[in-house]
Amino acid sequence: MSLATAVQTSLVLTETVHARELAFDPIWFGVITLGVFAVLGFVTFSYRDVANRHRAKAEAYAARHAGGEHGGH
Repeated sequence: MSLATAVQTSLVLTETVHARELAFDPIWFGVITLGVFAVLGFVTFSYRDVANRHRAKAEAYAARHAGGEHGGH
């Protein structure tokens, strides 16, 4: 490696060491993440007991297909 290449390499490396500024304070990344997980948790929680809302339909289907040819898979 020649001296010119070594100087160029050191100049490039020293120029790329600078850190980037964050868009906002680091605490807000955690707050936003917590908010997103809370919303996703609420959406997941809202789907609980969906099967029981259609119990009559499920029971009618089970009665209509009882003893079928599939034998319970």
